[in-house]
Amino acid sequence: MRFTGAIYLILLGLLLAVFGGGFAWLMWRSFDRASGQRGWEEVPCRILQSEMVERKIGRNVPTDYAHGLLYGYQVDGVGYTSDRLTIRGIAWSKSKAKAVEWPEKYPEGSEQVCHVDPEDPTMAVLRFDTRAAGYSLWFPILLMVGGLGVAVGALRSLLRGRSAGISAGS
Repeated sequence: MRFTGAIYLILLGLLLAVFGGGFAWLMWRSFDRASGQRGWEEVPCRILQSEMVERKIGRNVPTDYAHGLLYGYQVDGVGYTSDRLTIRGIAWSKSKAKAVEWPEKYPEGSEQVCHVDPEDPTMAVLRFDTRAAGYSLWFPILLMVGGLGVAVGALRSLLRGRSAGISAGS
């Protein structure tokens, strides 16, 4: 293998490994955070506000819609409010039909169950985040291992070619 070709493959393999490792780390972090929520305390809460909200960023940009939500709950006799459906906060959408569904699911004045972080009672959610990222971790790990394989294979080929050239020249 030529020197420049081997260097190219080594760099390409390392780049794939870094991207794969970075995505694997991000996905693991998301999975770990979602899994940690399963241990949060369940507390009754009352929906104080539940409506469709809209925003228009610019004249030529379509309107965005979201669920305007506010609910109250108590932990150890102290009252708190939260506006989070999930830990990620409000999700904006271009679909008005999608945004209309949420106020129907969480009507104003209804009693619900919210999940409160036991370490920080100001953090509460009505729905857990999904753990789907953990089930897809295999792909970026495969990318990382494959990239390392390409880099190591090219390095070995380069080193074999050099040692063959040295022994042939002596």
